Amino acid sequence: MDLQALGWTPEREAAFGPQRVKGYIAGRVALEHKHMYRVYTEHGDLLAEVSGKLRHEALGRGDYPAVGDWVALAARVEEGRATIHEVLPRTSKFSRKAAGSAIEEQLVATNIDTVFLVTALNQDYNLRRLERYLTIAWESGAFPVVILSKADLSDDVEAAVREAEAVAIGVPVHAVSSLESVGLELLQPYLGPGKTVALLGSSGAGKSTLINRLYGRDILETGDIRHGDDRGKHTTTHRELVALPAGGLLIDTPGMRELQLWNAEEGMEVSFRDVESIAEQCRYPDCRHRSEPGCAVKAALDDGTLESSRYDNYVKLQKELAYLARKEDRTLAAAEKDKWKKIHKEMKHRNKPQF
Repeated sequence: MDLQALGWTPEREAAFGPQRVKGYIAGRVALEHKHMYRVYTEHGDLLAEVSGKLRHEALGRGDYPAVGDWVALAARVEEGRATIHEVLPRTSKFSRKAAGSAIEEQLVATNIDTVFLVTALNQDYNLRRLERYLTIAWESGAFPVVILSKADLSDDVEAAVREAEAVAIGVPVHAVSSLESVGLELLQPYLGPGKTVALLGSSGAGKSTLINRLYGRDILETGDIRHGDDRGKHTTTHRELVALPAGGLLIDTPGMRELQLWNAEEGMEVSFRDVESIAEQCRYPDCRHRSEPGCAVKAALDDGTLESSRYDNYVKLQKELAYLARKEDRTLAAAEKDKWKKIHKEMKHRNKPQF
């Protein structure tokens, strides 16, 4: 495969010199499934696994390869297999807190240029969820674009676009209908050789159907939505990098209704820049926006300049980040302690006299 078409750049090639000296080749992770990876390379698709050293040095999931990653690997082309020795530096990454009680990062997609935040214009339409997605999208380092899918189900598309634009400040908002092939031409500027777009949204939002339309034929399974609440079934069960015939790459992801934040402080500042700007006008720098005199936030809430539901969501996400930060500090400390305990144990074993 042509690495340039997959997003390989002269800058990446120049930085890859030390890996080539070791005999490694470059590849891009297209699919991850149970610690095995499908990697696109100049020699075709290879089935790969991580090296023992990489596995040993990894402190968490975030240190393992993810879909979209560029990796250095030792290829066994005749076998169609390879070993991943290094994950190359990422230009962007979309992360969330892994499901469950453990405080751990889960990489959704990496090295993406644009994030399509797909939300359907049906009963499941939710501006507060869109704010959460925007926060993490801004944190990723990629450029977010809001896609209002299933526009054929809306009685007032223009009003829905205005609502989305009000919370997605400075972000393009496009209404499309995959069923009727309406608005798809608006997405073409984000696609093209070497450009990578990740699609994120709830189950039933229409991500897989949109990819099928952009691809030109049905390559991904799609599913029906539930009657009553318009929520979808999980038809996509894994992340996958799809190369478009006309150029460009799309990363399909499983539907994520509960997208928990992960280190999204900068994303909060950008996504809620209106709230942060109002807060800067408070009389006291440590204002808690409750009953303090001269509170600009309370005044904006009272006169309707700031929507209460948007501010409530802002406070909710701030509390979530604060809780995550407290838990992560303890988790990282424990992981580092376990790492050195393992190293010392191995050193002691190696230095033990052999008889």
